[in-house]
Amino acid sequence: MKPIFEKPSLYSYTLPMFKDLLKENGFKPFVADQLYSWVYVKFEFDMEKWTNIPKALKEFIKENLDTSIPKIVWNGLSKDGTRKFLVAFRDDKTVETVMIPAKNNRKTLCVSSQVGCAIGCTFCHTGTMGLTRHLEAGEIVGQFLAVTKFLKINDGEESRLSNLVYMGQGEPLHNFENVKLATEVLLEPKGLGISQRRVTLSTSGLVPQIEKLTEFPPINWAISLHAAHNEIRSELMPINKAYDLDRLLGAIKKIPLKAHRHITYEYLLIDKYNDRKEDIEALVNLLPKRVSKVNLIPFNEYPESSFKRPSVSRITWFKDQLESNGITCTVRTQKGDDILAACGQLKSEMDKKLNLWDGEEENS
Repeated sequence: MKPIFEKPSLYSYTLPMFKDLLKENGFKPFVADQLYSWVYVKFEFDMEKWTNIPKALKEFIKENLDTSIPKIVWNGLSKDGTRKFLVAFRDDKTVETVMIPAKNNRKTLCVSSQVGCAIGCTFCHTGTMGLTRHLEAGEIVGQFLAVTKFLKINDGEESRLSNLVYMGQGEPLHNFENVKLATEVLLEPKGLGISQRRVTLSTSGLVPQIEKLTEFPPINWAISLHAAHNEIRSELMPINKAYDLDRLLGAIKKIPLKAHRHITYEYLLIDKYNDRKEDIEALVNLLPKRVSKVNLIPFNEYPESSFKRPSVSRITWFKDQLESNGITCTVRTQKGDDILAACGQLKSEMDKKLNLWDGEEENS
């Protein structure tokens, strides 16, 4: 894949990769551990403050690598504490990333993997954008670093992100190599040290890439299923025309799962569309109960969408029916819908709508 920028990002290097780079250029590899500590443990991005990093290495980094993190040009706070960020990269392309608070002071970051998306799901606001480009690994990691910096400045030095989900803009497995590399950086014990159990990747069902997940760190996997009938799924997700349910489920069976892990099947509940009794029966017959968990996502409405959200009673009925048939089932809590930060509502056009891109950070 051709690099987008002349200088690669420092944050696109895993610790072993950075040690190799130092060794190849005459520096002591162990210094990589110290630099990783500055960036990923202390969250210090000012090179001049890296007191134990040799001057010659600082000069080498300055000349050959980009150390900037993405810029937050706008952020909006939901009434439920969810915060959406518009993040700009070196070429001024933007994505949205979302911080979702939960119990016990947990904070999950929903990151984007592409500017736009090529999959074209009919229920998704991002899908109306088309694909502009993939994000590089450093831009994915950079979203985590930029939001962490924001939280430390605004919420206190102890404020930290605890979980990460690849559920923002883009199809993560369409950008396989960059997402894999970013995940390795995020999991590095001497750096951010995020637990494998606290990282989840959601895919629309790119079967050839799912078959390559043996090469990927063993994180949690979520499949955007949304229908148990091929006809309905193809209407919602054009990708189903290339990789239908039989091919998808066949590929999923090959995903290596650690003990006590499940595959999560995300099921978008749309009023009078895929919330019928026959949909429940098809789901029960389709999914292997022992390793499956269904996460029901009541549709999050957005401008121009023709789909509607089911009633609370209908959502509860659907969940109860699945559970009575032996399928573990949860309902995703609706978060951030008042600022279009909920699942399926992201679209990186806010900079144009609000005319914010003037080089200054904006807050709602």
